Amino acid sequence: MEINGIVLSPDERLRRECAPIEEITPEIERLASHMKQEMFENAGCGLAAPQVGQTVQMIVIDTSYTSREDYDPYVLINPVIIEQSDRLTAFSEGCLSIPGISCEIYRPDHVVVEAYDLDANLIRYEAAGDLMCVCLQHEIDHLKGITMFERLDPAAHVIALRAYQDALARGAKPGETGAKPVETE
Repeated sequence: MEINGIVLSPDERLRRECAPIEEITPEIERLASHMKQEMFENAGCGLAAPQVGQTVQMIVIDTSYTSREDYDPYVLINPVIIEQSDRLTAFSEGCLSIPGISCEIYRPDHVVVEAYDLDANLIRYEAAGDLMCVCLQHEIDHLKGITMFERLDPAAHVIALRAYQDALARGAKPGETGAKPVETE
């Protein structure tokens, strides 16, 4: 299922390991442009290719824009986490493919990522303790077929899944994060 151009969980395309991009072609450049547009229109800060139905290793990220004028996402092709800290930090995450909820996810608080840009230059990104750090990991997870649901313990997974189904029933759209699901007694 798709809403506003975004593939929604539990669509099988979100569960697939994505193929590496072997060559930067005009088709890949168009995909990057399309992803930037979809991310902006859905008020996201990160988007992975499978979230627009393409199972290739590309993500776009902009965690600091406030308007169209300062919107300038990074395009990361074949991104790989090459270093990460052992220290885990909780962060409330939302996902364009899982609208209407946010979940507390524990992730390393420091990562170093290598990827290629659209000019085939190898670029290194380093982030620690901020939204960029979380976003890099979240989007790279998508390229491995992992959603935030898989990062939850079994009880939290059930609670989050129920909250997500309720959010969809209420008409949640990509970009709406809603409240963090809480365990009911």
